Amino acid sequence: MSGQRPRRGGTPGADGGRRREDHREDRRDATGRQRNRGGPDGSRPRSRSAQAPSGRRRKADPARLVAFRVLRAVSRDDAYANLTLPGEIRRARLDRRDAGFATELAYGALRAQGTYDAIIAACVDRPLDALDAPVLDALRLGAHQLLGMRVDPHAAVSETVALVRAEIGAGPGGFVNAVLRRLSAEDRETWMTRLAEEKSLEPGSDEDLGLRHAHPSWVVRAMKQALRLDGRSGELEAALAADNAAPVVHLVDLPAAGEPRLAGALAAGAEPSDLLEGAAVFRGGDVGRLPGVREGELRVQDIGSQWIARAVAGSFTPETVDPDVAGEHWLDLCAGPGGKAALLAALAAEQDAALVANEPSAHRAELVRQALAPIRTDAWTVREGDGRTIGEDPAVADLVSTHGGFDRILVDAPCTGLGALRRRPEARWRRRPADLAELTVLQEELLDAAADVLAPGGLLAYVTCSPHVAETVVQVEDLLRRRPDLRLLDAHDAMTAVSSPQGAELLRSGPPREAGGETSTNSRTVQLWPHVHGTDAMFFALLLRPTQSD
Repeated sequence: MSGQRPRRGGTPGADGGRRREDHREDRRDATGRQRNRGGPDGSRPRSRSAQAPSGRRRKADPARLVAFRVLRAVSRDDAYANLTLPGEIRRARLDRRDAGFATELAYGALRAQGTYDAIIAACVDRPLDALDAPVLDALRLGAHQLLGMRVDPHAAVSETVALVRAEIGAGPGGFVNAVLRRLSAEDRETWMTRLAEEKSLEPGSDEDLGLRHAHPSWVVRAMKQALRLDGRSGELEAALAADNAAPVVHLVDLPAAGEPRLAGALAAGAEPSDLLEGAAVFRGGDVGRLPGVREGELRVQDIGSQWIARAVAGSFTPETVDPDVAGEHWLDLCAGPGGKAALLAALAAEQDAALVANEPSAHRAELVRQALAPIRTDAWTVREGDGRTIGEDPAVADLVSTHGGFDRILVDAPCTGLGALRRRPEARWRRRPADLAELTVLQEELLDAAADVLAPGGLLAYVTCSPHVAETVVQVEDLLRRRPDLRLLDAHDAMTAVSSPQGAELLRSGPPREAGGETSTNSRTVQLWPHVHGTDAMFFALLLRPTQSD
């Protein structure tokens, strides 16, 4: 497109600002300002542009620059926003206010990327893949400021253009200015109505809800099915909306890790959790300033993860299982990066049990060691290896021959992560339905490997951070068909045993589930939801390998 004349009106070109400046004639006046060209018939008055070129901002606002760098890392390097953003904020030395703005801008633009892309596409004359990637990321940031934040429209456009001029170039800056001005002519709801009409979307259809709530339609269908199975068919829009809300920060104090730290967090403004004792909610800004965080004795961890880890290690046991866990051997088969493993190891140390934390990746295994470091070392061991071959490890084989195997096993399996979309804003656009085929096979193989090393009378916990039925109830039903030596317990009982009174009431207060009776698989497993429990959408099933005498 080099040398092509810019369009004078209508839809801006989609060249990502790569067109050269039109130098057909110099129309600058003595002050350096550019006069607008008249219309073809000379009837349009020649007005002056708002600013002389020398007065236009070419320096990016630091908070917006941080958000832009996060989007670039995600789209260019396949990075994770939640891992990239903190480092960028520190590098830019943003204060609390600007850090909050950068976080909302980056996360909001990533969460609603599909919806914003549909709107941007309506404002340009080419497919979006014809745009330079940095320009498209900048347009997404501008779109979120205009349609998803309380930012003055003029500031949203001018600051985004200044960012583009500073980071990409002057030509793309003019292009971004034209696109954002057209985009800003309508509010979000008007754009939704217009796009739905243009795409002939039926109101309330999966595609319509996906556009309005910024979810791929296949994710909408998966959530609809999971909610129906859980007796929550009328809650789809509430569940989708919850995925777009920023999660609150939950804290966990690691038992036996040293001096209790939760009291200090409560004194600093944290509030006790309504769901779980030993946990807190923090809304006070920088969690790093709380005592114990730098030492690793106070952790940020979703309340759902805490709840399930405590249930796995809790005092609840079937009548056939000895409630005294002293001397028990526990296994976290998929331990990286170490959040649940750290809590399990702390609970094991408290009860004189021992945990093996398994992780196949050397890098992630090192993260697990760092996570477990505050716990006394005789309570845990990190194993590097494929969880599917755990039974071939000589030490594990020896444990099976002498003790029967592990007494408690957690399989927090790799999954689509559809239950953590609040925390991983880019995940919904990265995942594809085809990912399920590989992931469900891996989940099946890990469950079989875990069952092979489960001691008689031992407990096997299957956990995913996904509500997709192929990764949850279907996976458990298939395991029970393959392994008739396992018995499905009611996971509600295990979680209720470690809950606060309010948490226990909330856990049992859900609507009736899909048909199948009280003994059906879905009635005996737990599906948590952000819009109901304030947690990630985690799934929890608990199975027992009975002893021969049972």
